[in-house]
Amino acid sequence: MKDYFAFNTSEKMYLNSINEEYDRELSPYAAKNMEAIRLYGKPRYDIIRPDYSYDVDCIIHNPLYNRYADKTQVFSFYRNDDLTRRALHVQFVSKIAKTIGRALKLNLDLIEAISLGHDMGHTPFGHKGEEFLSECYQNGCMKRNGQKRYFNHNVHSARIFRYILNSNLTMQTLSGIISHNGEKVCKEYTPSVLTDFDTFDELLEKCYIENDYHKRLRPSTLEGCVVRISDMIAYAGKDRQDLYRAKLITDKQFKKERLIGTNNRDIISNIVINIIKNSIESPSINMDREVFDDLKDLIAENYDIIYGNAELNEPYYEVIKPLMEKLYDRLVEDVEKRNFKSPVFQHYLNDTIQGKCYREKPRGRIIASPDDIVTDFIASMTDDYFVDICKYLHIDDGRIEKLKYHKYFDIT
Repeated sequence: MKDYFAFNTSEKMYLNSINEEYDRELSPYAAKNMEAIRLYGKPRYDIIRPDYSYDVDCIIHNPLYNRYADKTQVFSFYRNDDLTRRALHVQFVSKIAKTIGRALKLNLDLIEAISLGHDMGHTPFGHKGEEFLSECYQNGCMKRNGQKRYFNHNVHSARIFRYILNSNLTMQTLSGIISHNGEKVCKEYTPSVLTDFDTFDELLEKCYIENDYHKRLRPSTLEGCVVRISDMIAYAGKDRQDLYRAKLITDKQFKKERLIGTNNRDIISNIVINIIKNSIESPSINMDREVFDDLKDLIAENYDIIYGNAELNEPYYEVIKPLMEKLYDRLVEDVEKRNFKSPVFQHYLNDTIQGKCYREKPRGRIIASPDDIVTDFIASMTDDYFVDICKYLHIDDGRIEKLKYHKYFDIT
């Protein structure tokens, strides 16, 4: 009887030769599929899905991937389909990084996996939401355990795949994700050494107990380094583009001329080309000093004009911050009192996938700390869900009424 869904011996030989040839054609500095480190054995159908390709599938098919679509970047209170959300941002990062990676003969599957998974741990309402949630987490842990713990989205992305979802991603992918933080531009990106999961887990825990420790981390692969700089390239010009589309008026103006360009298209193209020129057959990712200085200055200008804009930030501090503090306390109370009707149980702890890591086996008794549970739950929320759960629980109805969105047909 003909087998429709299994490869015969000659087909397996052909597919194996394709995989071996792929590794041989990569740069000597690239991450080879045969060198991938995974905790729980080989992936299913690895003959057509080598290790890093399998990681991509694990990431895009996990239950949190859909939520990228309603997690905003910088402009949270705008009804505008042209403004960037996380779902689009991770695709931009992937495309930019793969363009660089292809030219440098790096592993494109690993680049895609890191790119698509790197922001999975982002909170609702972007970096402000991350800042507010970290404050709640620090205060809660200090109150209940006597020691602060810090929340950072890149660290939480790794936690999601390593523990909450138990996705069995390769160590190389997890290293790229936890080390992707692109808030500080560097002239040169060189991989670090990371050889085992015990060391990775130690680094992960240090990120929670030592403030800003995560900023010291470097990816263990050149592919991770490419994603890290590509993350910055992806938002540097795009946030400016979104500023204009949001029609947000500022009293400060961007520089009219730059070496790397002033519009998003030129910024991306010029930096990508310069990186490739300086990184061919190199064990590191590099830029010319002049290009590095100009990119660094452009991002500093973004912080001054966009991210520090008072009008843009007001709703975060006036509405989102106090709501998050009150929601956090309410959900912690629900966990402690075992209020099984609360959304923290109904929508999170009772989830057959996400709820497992907080429970004792085989009895299913909750053993995780309330602060870990609530922090993870809030981080998993989209912007809209956050607002709706505050309404549902009547966290602060008067403050929610103050939350105003710029609508499609507002007269400007």
